[in-house]
Amino acid sequence: MILLFAALVAVTSTAAPAPDFQRDIRPILSRQCFACHGPDEHSRKANLRLDLRESALAPAKSGKRAIVPGKPDASELVRRITSTDHNKLMPPPETKKQLTPAEVDTLRRWVAAGADYQPHWAFIKPKQTALPKVKQTAWPQNAIDHFILARLEKEGLKPSPPADDYTLVRRLYLDLIGLPPTPEEADDFVRQLSLSRSPTFSPAAGESGQVRKRESEQKVIAALVDKLLASPHYGERWARPWLDLARYADTNGYEKDRPRNVWPWRDWVIRALNEDLPFDQFTIHQLAGDLLPNNSKLQTQNSELSHLVATGFHRNTMLNEEGGIDPLEFRFYAMVDRVATTGTTWLGLTTGCAQCHTHKFDPIPHTEFYSLMAFLNNADEPDLDLPNPALAEQHRKNLERAAQL
Repeated sequence: MILLFAALVAVTSTAAPAPDFQRDIRPILSRQCFACHGPDEHSRKANLRLDLRESALAPAKSGKRAIVPGKPDASELVRRITSTDHNKLMPPPETKKQLTPAEVDTLRRWVAAGADYQPHWAFIKPKQTALPKVKQTAWPQNAIDHFILARLEKEGLKPSPPADDYTLVRRLYLDLIGLPPTPEEADDFVRQLSLSRSPTFSPAAGESGQVRKRESEQKVIAALVDKLLASPHYGERWARPWLDLARYADTNGYEKDRPRNVWPWRDWVIRALNEDLPFDQFTIHQLAGDLLPNNSKLQTQNSELSHLVATGFHRNTMLNEEGGIDPLEFRFYAMVDRVATTGTTWLGLTTGCAQCHTHKFDPIPHTEFYSLMAFLNNADEPDLDLPNPALAEQHRKNLERAAQL
């Protein structure tokens, strides 16, 4: 019985896959090790970085290496986390951190498997790969479908049945323009879809008949998609995520929360989407449209878009109009907000941690946060005068009247 149990354990251990760095290893190192052996040079001990493979594999002054790929017994990391000497044990007992037996085993198996450091998937350059082979070759309608079906077949699952026609038309309308179809629009689509399904597509036609039937249906669906993409509601629907990312609001925020006139930028985003402005231009014009040559207008297929209005992206910060505020302090907070918004919107990265310190594994260090802030802080806030004396006088009277109310 003992021999049988030992054999089962050996087989299980051998069959266990190598730990994944992002899923299994990085969380352990981040939680237990990076405080002293991570990216923060001010708190780093022994000049050892375990977040970088080249540092973890490099020999120390003593000649020892924290990690020797494929050789856990020769790796100082494994020796330290399994040491019975409190003066050598890592993490040190005084830190109140302690690896569990499972974490120790995971680290050992990772080193034994070669100590592969995998970069975050978001920073890996995409590669063109062959489509996976599937059994139901007639089911995929595009490249993504091949990957979905391959995984379903691997898990022994079947695709969900197709949506009924009325569900399909509602999905198309809600996804593309954010509005449901009218009953008449829904009925018209279902009628056209039914007509596209010719009676000649009999079950006897087999797989080829199903393909022809699908192609006929796709023409009807594509026609509706083109119609919805040409709708002005398309830009209104898909501007919403961009407005949220840019923290758009029609008021200034804080306790005064007065109305603001930033709606021209909102309309610029809607028009840019409706006129299919290329994404690179959509980005550049909002970040630095005022710095472009001939920056007054951008000619599109249907009209003109103002570069200067596009930079309203940066003007969506809240405005603190409370009496007695420090203008320089508020400007700093506004710049922090612009850095955070620029990072989230255009880099897909949070920068909040880097405002105070270099994060344990975020790619934006402390110094780069303030380098980006210096770039965004390089423009003075506009102070616009009223265009003529009559308006100035009217403004003065309005202020006097407001003070009397």
